[in-house]
Order: sequence, then C-alpha cells, then structure tokens
Amino acid sequence: MSLARLVVTAVTLERRTKSEVARDCGLSRRWVHELVRRYQAEGESGRVRDNHEVRRSAMSEDLEQEIVELRRHLSEQDLDAGAHTISFHLEHRHGSAPGVSTIWRVLSRRGFVTPQPQKRPRSSFVRFEAEMPNERWQAETTLWTWPMAPTSRS
Repeated sequence: MSLARLVVTAVTLERRTKSEVARDCGLSRRWVHELVRRYQAEGESGRVRDNHEVRRSAMSEDLEQEIVELRRHLSEQDLDAGAHTISFHLEHRHGSAPGVSTIWRVLSRRGFVTPQPQKRPRSSFVRFEAEMPNERWQAETTLWTWPMAPTSRS
C-alpha cells in the first residue's frame, strides 16, 4: 500500500484528523491536506499522480522516438547533439519541450550517452582527516611587509 493511499484511507475511512495522520506518518500537515484535497477532487487518479511510474510514462513513445532521431540527425552532421541542443530543436518545432534532464534520461536509456569514468563521484575522494586530535596541522601564511617609515624630517 502506498503512503498516499494510507494517508487518504486514514483520513476518509478511519475519520482520523489530518494533523494526527501527519504526525503518525512523519509528513507535514500541508502535504496531508494536499493529498486529501486531490483525492476528493480527482478520485484515485489525483492520488496516484505523484507516482514515479506515472511520471516516467508521461512521455509519449513518438516524442521519445523524435528525440532519438534528432540525436542521430545532429550527430550525422557533426553538430552538437546534447540534451540542451535537442531541447532547443524540440521547442522550435513544437513550441515546448521536455526538460533537459528528461531528454538526457531518454538518451541514456537508449544507449547514446557513454559513461565517462574520468569523472569520479565525490564519494571516491580521500578525506583529509586525522584519527587523533592534533595529529595533523595546517597553516596558511601570507607574506606582508610593513611600510617603510619616512626618513626625512620636516
């Protein structure tokens, strides 16, 4: 059972208060109000709208195929065929385009984006830390000289 269904069921069927449900589920009261409002206005479809699979399938197969064709066409002409460029062309053709990250995900899923192992994740960096207190010291210094005192008397 999804969390949204649990929240709506607790409020509508069990007649629990929205504040109580929010506290028990670890959610904000505002989000519980929003879920119940959507359910009352749109029924089951309003509650399911935030589901990851629903968002992923929102792009039509035709649009996904158009993204792939644009990628191939731009690559054949030795032009930039990245997600930003494809987004520009789609917006020019249709007046709107999916997000750049969505286009990038389509290209990745279809095998057009090659991984770049030289771009390491941050988790692979070695952390500069000491095992014991005062084990490692670091100092930053700057060379600065005092201005010369005037030598002539007035």
